[in-house]
Amino acid sequence: MGKVRSILARASAPRVFIPVAVAVVAVVAVIALLIVPRRGGSPKATPRPTPSPTRHVARQLLSPFTGEPVKSLGPVLAVKIDNIAAARPPTGLTDADIVYLLPVEGGLSRILAIFSTHFPPVIGPVRSSREDDLELLRQFGRPAFAYSGAQPQLVPVVHNARIVDLYAGIVGGYFRDPNRLAPHNLYAHTQQLLAEAHGASTAHNIGFRFGPPPADGTVTASASAAYSAASFTFRWSAAKAKWLVWMDGTPAGTTEDGQLSAATVVIQYTTVRTSRFLEEGVPPPYAETTGSGPALVLRDGKEWHANWSRPNANGGTTFTTTTTTRQPMTFARGQVWIVLAAR
Repeated sequence: MGKVRSILARASAPRVFIPVAVAVVAVVAVIALLIVPRRGGSPKATPRPTPSPTRHVARQLLSPFTGEPVKSLGPVLAVKIDNIAAARPPTGLTDADIVYLLPVEGGLSRILAIFSTHFPPVIGPVRSSREDDLELLRQFGRPAFAYSGAQPQLVPVVHNARIVDLYAGIVGGYFRDPNRLAPHNLYAHTQQLLAEAHGASTAHNIGFRFGPPPADGTVTASASAAYSAASFTFRWSAAKAKWLVWMDGTPAGTTEDGQLSAATVVIQYTTVRTSRFLEEGVPPPYAETTGSGPALVLRDGKEWHANWSRPNANGGTTFTTTTTTRQPMTFARGQVWIVLAAR
């Protein structure tokens, strides 16, 4: 009977499961932490930095003829200009991008001026074309070409060349200055020429490179070139930072802006043969502008011996230094003068 009471007493006593209770409470607490949000709301993700918009810097448009800034590339206007003593001083030449000096009959010279960046109101005196003008002009694409005429057999060749033909006999804009003697008194109103120049090429790369000068230039005060009856000297002016132009021993002036000057001068030595078209019974010189040869380049008060190359007439002319590295012979920004001289 005592054993029964003892067994019943143990059976009726409450059971305590402390370890299990503790485990249950811990699980509930963890679940509560996962379910109940923290004070202040759910944690915010770290914001990603907003990328800065890409800046597209507009590239400055530069003239391929002078290396100077331009708003747009203009049409190419080439004008043949008289250059004997009776025709000087010329008008409008200071606005040219490129000034070519070419030999003509009698050992004299004429100018082929290329305009595209600036157009003066009047250009002149305008003179006749020669055969070698056409080869020189092909690198400009289809330029407008203003000239007073040509010898009879050459006229159809010029008309059929890849130019916009501004021959004085077929377009307007030309006039005679009564204060000058003919034939050195023919001038042209530039805007009228441009109005006739439908389809003229715009300025494009013709091989020139502009920028800081190559190393090893030689300081020089002047340089000269000559034909049998014409001479040209270019003297450095530190005050103007340009090469002042002298012709036949006197300063070469203009009607509008004092003495002519250039940022870069190139004396380009080439083959000078005779043309197949006679001038007053004599074959005039023909200065070749395709091929290759030596050159003397003047800029910044120094000179460089260089090489020029123009493999075909449709391409431009490149200039390189004569060093073993054959660097591009860069030009100073501004007007470029090129004298085509016999090698």
